[in-house]
Amino acid sequence: MNKQSNSIVADRVGKLVKTADGSLSILHDLSFQIEQGESVAIIGASGSGKSTLLSLLAGLDLPSTGHINLMSQNLNLLDEDGRARLRGQSVGFVFQTFQLLPHLTALENVMLPLEIAGVSVSAARQAALEWLEKVGLSSRASHFPKTLSGGEQQRVALARAFINKPAILFADEPTGSLDEASGNRVIELLFELNRENFSTLVLVTHDPALAARCGRQLSLQGGRLV
Repeated sequence: MNKQSNSIVADRVGKLVKTADGSLSILHDLSFQIEQGESVAIIGASGSGKSTLLSLLAGLDLPSTGHINLMSQNLNLLDEDGRARLRGQSVGFVFQTFQLLPHLTALENVMLPLEIAGVSVSAARQAALEWLEKVGLSSRASHFPKTLSGGEQQRVALARAFINKPAILFADEPTGSLDEASGNRVIELLFELNRENFSTLVLVTHDPALAARCGRQLSLQGGRLV
């Protein structure tokens, strides 16, 4: 992967949403840069705008003011399909709720991003088996999500997120629904894969220990950087 100076640039980003009582300002005039390979935690109290900011950085939503460059592309200039293509090429996601497809096995869930990208079934299967091995779940490849523990499901989600070697990984409370032991194992794995792949890691967390593992923290208070 070619190293780029900045994988994410936010320039005077604001977000307004319409409510029954008028417009509500969630984010105010945020400007920052995140370099390729950097690990950054977005922290702050509930309601401070963390998940909204993550959604904007990933191009799942657009800012009301300012702009965001993702992998040198101004998201404001891309339509929804264009942003989806960019995410498919460059971005991986890990969520608190795992978001595994219940009717697919662990192996099939991990294969999915490559199959969507047009990789052959045999090649996708081989890559998925290798990633399940990396996260210590090769023996669980044929199991469905409901038969896996929360920690195992999150490790499957990590394998799925990393299988297409994303330039950027976004994680929203990745250990929020795990017990301490499972959470610690997922954290170690997350940073190990981050280092191996030189992926930019941007995560939202309430966990001080997880935030402290990141190279930098962006602290939000009332939708502003503090």
